[in-house]
Amino acid sequence: MTETMIAVIGGSGIYDIDGLDEATWVDVESPWGMPSDQILTGRLGGVKMAFLPRHGRGHVHSPTTVPYRANIDALKRLGVTDVISVSACGSFREEYAPGDFVVVDQFIDRTFAREKSFFGTGCVAHVSVAHPTCPRLSPACLTAATEAGVKIHNGGTYLAMEGPQFSTLAESKMYREQWGADVIGMTNMPEAKLAREAELCYASIAMVTDYDSWHPDHGEVEISDIIKTLTGNAEKGRAMIRGLPAQLGAERAPCPHGCDRALEYAIMTAPEKRDAELVSKLDAVAGRMLA
Repeated sequence: MTETMIAVIGGSGIYDIDGLDEATWVDVESPWGMPSDQILTGRLGGVKMAFLPRHGRGHVHSPTTVPYRANIDALKRLGVTDVISVSACGSFREEYAPGDFVVVDQFIDRTFAREKSFFGTGCVAHVSVAHPTCPRLSPACLTAATEAGVKIHNGGTYLAMEGPQFSTLAESKMYREQWGADVIGMTNMPEAKLAREAELCYASIAMVTDYDSWHPDHGEVEISDIIKTLTGNAEKGRAMIRGLPAQLGAERAPCPHGCDRALEYAIMTAPEKRDAELVSKLDAVAGRMLA
């Protein structure tokens, strides 16, 4: 058994969480650069917690410039075991209405201007992301949200677009009608892939703010409407977070789905061929396998 440490990465509208005992904002140095912000640490219901505002307090980073590798590396260095992404999204489904939450279980990655792996020339690794979210962690979020009175849908495919602009009408219709996506956002990729490389359990909770641009009765995305819905969603998100410690407990066994062992057979480069500088940067992410 290991001690549970839950990390929440807060998206647009969620820049802090309340109710933490021993709450302290801490700096965490990463060889991948500076994280989005300091990380808020403490305990909630007796369980260790960390909170990282993805865009930084004051919303400094665009979806493209979020330092995804530094964020995940910093959380791993702190001892985090479970990462929960809470982020705003648009909906491609009539029944996924603004104000609803969705437990994401699949992704389509359409981002193109981001570093998507900790590994590369000198230390190559291939992890499986066939099932990119943790089947143990996601149901815990579902239960916590339900008990908090949040309307939440279990399962959905999240299309990650580069942004920062919203979709064209043609794109929105294609993603919905031909690709079968359920929600659209700008930040869960490469975050989910990096969490898997770092052997962290990862769950994604998408908070619906709008119907993108496909809906004939709602027209194009209006940022004023999004901000209004974000305010309500943020409080629902905090209510869900308050229920997570009871669902996950202070101690945890190895992940039954192997998220914490994702690198077991993934590193391909022979030890004598590995780049020493890159290996040194991987000390937190892959130290278990590279030691």
